[in-house]
Amino acid sequence: MTSLAIRGGRVIDPANGLDAVADVLIVDGRVAAVGPDAGADASETIDARGLVVTPGFVDIHCHLREPGFEHKETIATGTLAAARGGFTTVCAMPNTEPPIDSAATVEYVLRTARAQGAVRVLPIACVSRRRAGKELAELAELAAAGAVAFSDDGSPVADAHLMRRALEYASMLDPSTALRTGLAVIDHCEDPSLSGGVMHEGWVATRLGLRGVPSAAEETMVARDIALAELTASHVHIAHVSTAGSVDLIRAAKARALPVTAEVTPHHLALTHDAVLTGPGETPGGLAYDTNAKVNPPLRTPADAAACLDGLLDGTIDCIATDHAPHAVEDKLCEFDAAAFGISGLETALGLCLTVTDAPTRGVGVVRERPRGAVHEPPLPLARLIEALTISPVRSLGLDRRVEGLGTLSVGTPGDVAIIDPEAEWVVEPERFASKGRNTPLAGRTLKGRVVATVYEGTVVFDDR
Repeated sequence: MTSLAIRGGRVIDPANGLDAVADVLIVDGRVAAVGPDAGADASETIDARGLVVTPGFVDIHCHLREPGFEHKETIATGTLAAARGGFTTVCAMPNTEPPIDSAATVEYVLRTARAQGAVRVLPIACVSRRRAGKELAELAELAAAGAVAFSDDGSPVADAHLMRRALEYASMLDPSTALRTGLAVIDHCEDPSLSGGVMHEGWVATRLGLRGVPSAAEETMVARDIALAELTASHVHIAHVSTAGSVDLIRAAKARALPVTAEVTPHHLALTHDAVLTGPGETPGGLAYDTNAKVNPPLRTPADAAACLDGLLDGTIDCIATDHAPHAVEDKLCEFDAAAFGISGLETALGLCLTVTDAPTRGVGVVRERPRGAVHEPPLPLARLIEALTISPVRSLGLDRRVEGLGTLSVGTPGDVAIIDPEAEWVVEPERFASKGRNTPLAGRTLKGRVVATVYEGTVVFDDR
């Protein structure tokens, strides 16, 4: 019998309504007790006094690139980056080569993760064959092999008829019982006839002479997916919400109790389109733009970021997901039009969320207007942040049907724990990332909030105490 006690920390477990100083005892990889002096007799101890102890974070939107793009990331390096970010479960998106559109590829990801992964990997499979948007993948076969949801992420499901059929078929699938409770279809909401740009359509794009993507490109597809969710009574999950209009549409859908959930990324909460701008000498060749800030959907306005934050606070947006998208150096060290979309986000997620402020500093932080005389409160309270990183993503996709007890510290659940110091400040140094992807617009920035240690099934997989 092996035992690990995490002692004296402030334990925040939103699933159980717990916020108190306590010990967490893990025995043989499972939570055995949470409470005062629960770990007095453990064989191994972590002193967490002055720190915050939470369930391991769960990321439902992550690109691990394997198979096919191992020069960008591997399951081994991606899961190590996840552990450094406090994540003990990551859901791998299917835009690999080959795409995750067959049972064999699902099984490959699961087998490789078991052999090489630092944390748990749950595959998300394709909606359409080869993500081509022409015909449905074998959804039942993919679910039986271990897929936890379906998505063509990186590309929208542009064909409304195909999306309708995907929702209908997915609603009949359950990963454990095959009962009609359904799996989610996750959509990258982008109308191809309105997109085609490389950043948000606004003053920054105009100043830089870059093609813009209007907010309507996202919002029209969000509206369509909500209508299809209502038509089919099937679960649609909106990926990486980025506009105020999308938040309003999702809020109205939830008011009507439609089966719609949504996520937002740390960078869409805390960065705006002016992050694309750079100062003289800040990039090779003195370019006026930073390709590391090129992401899809694009970073938008302070008003959009504030609306996303408000949506997260009131529950319109269910959870935070990183959309970790690592790239090789050459994918970003080029003209903006030619650069790949994406930010490497697992290792900066917590710090970026905790650095959300009332006033932006060169693109970091969002503007939120407050009534005069209002008492200052953190824009993103710690308890809500932890909820959005733990139990909310689990509930959004029903992941506890695949792995019981994810996102909680209930007795008997997997011994997955993140230990954080929410007050610690640190400088982002991409060259020290565990991820192969060093593509972040945050290089050299100071963030507040650091993961101190991560425990996966009772084993310490990251320790920076």
